[in-house]
Amino acid sequence: MNITKIISKTFDSRLKQIDLYATQASDIQHRVLNRLITQAAQTEWGKKYDYSSIRSYEDFRKRIPIQTYEEIKPYVERLRAGEQNLLWPSEIRWFAKSSGTTNDKSKFLPVSQEALEDIHYRGGKDAAALYFRINRIVTSFPEKD
Repeated sequence: MNITKIISKTFDSRLKQIDLYATQASDIQHRVLNRLITQAAQTEWGKKYDYSSIRSYEDFRKRIPIQTYEEIKPYVERLRAGEQNLLWPSEIRWFAKSSGTTNDKSKFLPVSQEALEDIHYRGGKDAAALYFRINRIVTSFPEKD
């Protein structure tokens, strides 16, 4: 029994999706941007920048200024105090802590359940899928006597 082949088969559908990034990256990015804007439109942040009227990347670029953590920090502090629906519509229960950067202080980064699933968990699965694609190693269990 080749365990690598069995495991790698579980990743085949995800590898097909990953392959689309090579040929449809721009379309995928636009769809993701639109989905995120739509999801966040009724948050305090989304209302402040009128997300509901954003129809394109150009609208987004013109509407939302580049900001530093210090400018967003009041929202993060309110989230840490338990307020919700400020930057993202689902409940924020977790915060990642940076290791300190520009001003030498750690920053707290809000983490939603969607972020865990869509970024962290999927990223780990994608790394495994790509590993198995690249390393089609034949690993067999010894036959039992």
